[in-house]
This record gives sequence, structure tokens and C-alpha cells, in this order.
Amino acid sequence: MKTFKVGYFVGSLAKGSINRLLSKALVRLAPEGLELVEIPIKDLPLYCYDYDADYPPVARKFKQAIADVDGVLFITPEYNRSIPGALKNAIDWASRPWGKNSFARKPSGIIGTSPGSIGTAVAQQQLRGVLCFCNSPLMNTMEAYIQFHPDLISADGTVSNDSTAEFLGNFLKELHLHIERVLTVHPRGA
Repeated sequence: MKTFKVGYFVGSLAKGSINRLLSKALVRLAPEGLELVEIPIKDLPLYCYDYDADYPPVARKFKQAIADVDGVLFITPEYNRSIPGALKNAIDWASRPWGKNSFARKPSGIIGTSPGSIGTAVAQQQLRGVLCFCNSPLMNTMEAYIQFHPDLISADGTVSNDSTAEFLGNFLKELHLHIERVLTVHPRGA
């Protein structure tokens, strides 16, 4: 089985984010053949096309981190029925300047958690539209809207509920298969 490196973005900038806890659980549950590494977004300035001619070093490093992975995973909260501004800002940096879209043909997946009963369903739907525009082949099967409860995920990423842990493990297996399928059709560098 080929190992794929997946860069993940945590959409929340908060240190105590429940989506950061979810990211720790996913790293812990990643199956053989899937290596998850965070691509941080917190240090990016607000995007403006005035930067297109000369990206600042933090944005060049960010784009390179995306280039260095086989696929990407968005772990997003839902803010006011949408994706967080910081995550949208990161997507804007990665997809610009015109013709240098870091997400083109880069397989992607989306997951998120929220205390609400619909998880992050609305934010994920909006994110799907953005990623389609960015030409990122998106994992469509096995959508994952996790309702967060206190003590569901410990500080070290241990999931206390067996059925949730199993679901997350299956989600990651599907992500692995999705990346493999996409890269079979569109190999990196092709």
C-alpha cells in the first residue's frame, strides 16, 4: 500500500478549538498508508491581489507546504453558517495568483465538528463550492458532520466513543482511497 502525505488545515485559530481536538484524533486514527501533517494558516496576512507579484515569505512557504503533499483535508468549524474567515483567507492565498492555484488537481476532503446537531453541514456545503471552483477533486462519499460532546476527544486525541472512533477511522480509509483514485488519473507533476 502506497503512503500518501495529507496536509490538513484547522479552520479555527483558537488554541482550545474542538476542531483542533478533532485533528489530533484524526492523526491518531490515521490508517497505515496515510500520514497527516498540519499546514498552519494562523500567520497568513489578509490576502490582497497587490501581493500577487511578490508573495510574502509566509505565503510562499504556505503554498510550498501544499505542493509537498499528496492531498489536503479541511477540518472546519462553522461560524455564522459559513466557513471561518481565516480558512477562506488561506484558500485565497493558496489559489492565487491566477494560474498558480495550489489546489488544482489536489485531492481533498472535508470534515468538521460542532456542538450543534447538524455538525458543520452548512459550512461544509459552502466549502465544497469553493473547492469545486478551485478544481480540487473532492471526496464526496462519506460526508462527516461530527456533533461534539464534552469529553468526546481528549487533549491527546483519544476518542472516547467507540462508534465515533470507528466512523473516523472509516472516513480516513475512504480519504486514502479517494487520493489513490485521483492520483491514478492525475499523477502529481503530470
